[in-house]
Amino acid sequence: MRDKTQTNSAAAGDGLIRAGAIVFFVGAAATLVTVAPLLLGTTPFPTYMFGLSMLMGVGFLIAGAGVFQSIASGRRRAREGS
Repeated sequence: MRDKTQTNSAAAGDGLIRAGAIVFFVGAAATLVTVAPLLLGTTPFPTYMFGLSMLMGVGFLIAGAGVFQSIASGRRRAREGS
């Protein structure tokens, strides 16, 4: 079965995992930008910046959904093969 799969072929869920990683890193950058003024003693950012920090969790959930989609696809292929 492994010899039939191309190394550059996209599996189910790969797009969600990539999108989740991008959203996670945007949220991580927003978290660093939001926390920096608090640590440096300068004026804190507005409240909506703290909302952008929540993108870390959203990205994690999107990537997790991609992982579960990939698992389900692999299980379907395994069931069809046997």
